Amino acid sequence: MYDADIIARMQQSFDRRAGLGLALASALAFGGSGVAAKPLIEQGMDSLHVVWLRIAGAALVLLPLAWRHRALVRERPALLAGFGVLAVAGVQAFYFAAIARIPVGVGLLIEFFGPALVLGWVRFVQRRPVTRQAAVGVLFAVTGLACVVEVWAGLGFDALGLLLAFGAACCQCAYFVLAGHGTDSADGTAPHPLGVIAYGLIVGAVVLTAVSRPWNLRWSLLGERAELGGMRPPAWTLIVWIVLVTTVLAYLFGVLAVRRLSPPVAGVVACLEAVVATVLAWVLLAEHLGAAQLVGGALVLIGAFTAQLASPSPSPSSGTGSGSGERGEPVAGNMPGPRGGGEDLAADAPPPGQPAGR
Repeated sequence: MYDADIIARMQQSFDRRAGLGLALASALAFGGSGVAAKPLIEQGMDSLHVVWLRIAGAALVLLPLAWRHRALVRERPALLAGFGVLAVAGVQAFYFAAIARIPVGVGLLIEFFGPALVLGWVRFVQRRPVTRQAAVGVLFAVTGLACVVEVWAGLGFDALGLLLAFGAACCQCAYFVLAGHGTDSADGTAPHPLGVIAYGLIVGAVVLTAVSRPWNLRWSLLGERAELGGMRPPAWTLIVWIVLVTTVLAYLFGVLAVRRLSPPVAGVVACLEAVVATVLAWVLLAEHLGAAQLVGGALVLIGAFTAQLASPSPSPSSGTGSGSGERGEPVAGNMPGPRGGGEDLAADAPPPGQPAGR
């Protein structure tokens, strides 16, 4: 019995270390999407065409997973449709369109305002109370956002670019809400996250096909060379990187991370995506941020951490010894890890009512 307890503890420790490594790998992978896409956009490729190539390519790679979990089409059609339209197509289209007009780091930092928006959904749509910690997180995020966009300078960045980035934040918020709806089903089991991701990408690809009209894509651009940090890689290699690394591997690593960590911990590590994207844009794209913007970015991330780890205030009928408020679960029970892109669902292990993760 003693030996079994030691083995169990060792297994838990190993799973936690492996989960942290996978969560970090997911954040690193997601963070490289904007840096790889921007040279293609600057080369003349439409941002929606870049998004279509990313999502359609990833959907094609994950077709075997979609076939394996084909029962989801019958069991959860609304979830798959909502996830594909908002959490996949919406987030990616808004984000890529935004970074065509504003720096990559700024666009992603604004997108990470999404966790704060979830609190507004919880408070004003679901009419559930939120904790003081959650309110402080929103205050940090709003203050940081003001610094990032330099409101004292009359919005020094492209106004449409900022609006598009905020649209990505709204879609990221919808992602979290949809993740929460996906944690339970009629028979008490959660839909498999890999199946939801696969079908979400397929739905997103269909929507983006109608919106982006890829038949007008300038395919010849893929044979040219793009400018990236003093290098001139073939444009098609950047697309392969975006599809395989920053989409397929990023999603899969994120799912495996949430299986080994609590959703709040995995979500906090995933917020490093904004830091990774900002640093890569600084090094490879020479998109330098000022001191005020760096401070603002830190405040946005602190606010996202705080909001993500905040728990709803226990209801009067819940007592003091039970309820989610005592467990430190995230507000709305469905915090992540974007996104920018994207965003993965939690494992199907937690019972209904437990947080879903990203």
